Amino acid sequence: MPNNKRSRSSKLPPAGRRRGTIQSVDRAARILRALASGPRRLGVSELAERLDLTRPTVHGLLQTLQAHGFVEQDTDSEKYQLGPGLLHLGNSYLDLNELRGRSIAHAEQLAERASASVRVGVMHGPTVIVIHHVFRPDVPFQVLEVGAELPVNASALGKAMLAYAPRELVNDLIAEGLPKLTGRTLGPADLRRELEDVRSSGIARERDEAILGESSLAGAIFDRGGLAVGAIAVVGETERILPRGPVKGLRAAVGDAARAISRELGARRWPGEVEQ
Repeated sequence: MPNNKRSRSSKLPPAGRRRGTIQSVDRAARILRALASGPRRLGVSELAERLDLTRPTVHGLLQTLQAHGFVEQDTDSEKYQLGPGLLHLGNSYLDLNELRGRSIAHAEQLAERASASVRVGVMHGPTVIVIHHVFRPDVPFQVLEVGAELPVNASALGKAMLAYAPRELVNDLIAEGLPKLTGRTLGPADLRRELEDVRSSGIARERDEAILGESSLAGAIFDRGGLAVGAIAVVGETERILPRGPVKGLRAAVGDAARAISRELGARRWPGEVEQ
């Protein structure tokens, strides 16, 4: 007798049923997309329910993805998030990435103007991924930081983007528990207050919050849709960047770089500007 029940595979979105699609690859891709769709880590049961798959199937695929570094498991919650392997896999794409491409010249100019190291980053869940790094001009031996992960709550890059993120995303990140890395790392209430200040100026600061003796100042980068898609920062020894407050001219230099990149990405305005 014919079976009239719909199979699980019939519930896949149209793209998953295209001719020639390999089921296991399709399912792995859907897991990666689900993990990329929001700031929260997801557990096996949550992914299984969201994707209409069995728990053993999801668990097996996660183990394979984890073995390749494409996902990683949080040791406390045992939930999963995207892993650094995806960034390494995409290193060849970074050269074609519009944000990075538009940032390169302005980052070089900012490094010269500020006599400091410059980072360009994008937000990735509770971290910031450095996608471009310019060495401080007057220091001969430095380590390239492309691919490095920074805490979103304790870096100027992270704060610059987090200030313009949806309120729900900020709430989720705080609910997950943000790391306190030094005695100067801000708690949730102070972080929220600081993000309010950042929204009016587009400039964020971090003083000894991730590493004692290191501070940074960052400007948000906006795209043509007005979304904060990245940030650019100067970073260095605290006494050079933020001895008591920002060194004279440094806020303007960072703001000029962030504004210029935003305009190249099609943004119509930057914080404090009148929309053109």
